[in-house]
Amino acid sequence: MSTPTPIRKVVFPAAGLGTRILPATAVLPKELLPIVDKPIIQYGVEEALAAGLRDVILVSSPGKTMLEEHFDRHPALEEALERRGKTALLESLRAAVQQLELSTVFQDEPLGLGHAVLVSRELVDDEPFAVILSDDVIDAAPNALEQMLSVYDEVGGPVLLVERVPHEAVGRYGVIAGTPIRDGVYRVEDLVEKPPPDEAPSNLAIIGRYLLTPDVYGALAETGEGSGGEIQLTDGLRRLLEQR
Repeated sequence: MSTPTPIRKVVFPAAGLGTRILPATAVLPKELLPIVDKPIIQYGVEEALAAGLRDVILVSSPGKTMLEEHFDRHPALEEALERRGKTALLESLRAAVQQLELSTVFQDEPLGLGHAVLVSRELVDDEPFAVILSDDVIDAAPNALEQMLSVYDEVGGPVLLVERVPHEAVGRYGVIAGTPIRDGVYRVEDLVEKPPPDEAPSNLAIIGRYLLTPDVYGALAETGEGSGGEIQLTDGLRRLLEQR
């Protein structure tokens, strides 16, 4: 097997309205809600940077400018920290900003995760890429993305992150049917979005990390509305599975 094209870019879908956690998200994007003292999206960005992915593509919505501003320089704040001798805090503030290359594309309507990935097509161009859903904060060493990149180098194709969920919860996820390759790694045979629990092919639910190849864009472009009247990434991957 030839060495696969290295992954350099990571897409962060962040155009959603956060309606499930209103009123907290009436003004503040859900991606900026903190865990302790750090916004959830920053955990994802730092995970990507640690895995060597510095080209960050933010899929946002018009008027939702706080996310871009968070990853911008803040000269007045930096100057105040420097003046007060708060060196460690200053370095932590600058760390991610200095490393990443940030681009933004807008999803005019929240038409689903598949549509959010589809609108990143022009910025990703014809190369493989990662997708991180910042809602899923994962504590692991090596981090989740690093582990997935190792599998990507091994198999040379798309890689999805899954976890076992309770039987009654599978209807909230995309779920795979898979054949074990080795401990912790499965070859995907089928994917189903939000199946009724008694019809689910397994309890292996897809969670917020994907390594995808550019042919997924063609599959998504041909994918119609699915669950919830949205373009589902799981449905696009199922279409892609027919071709590779």
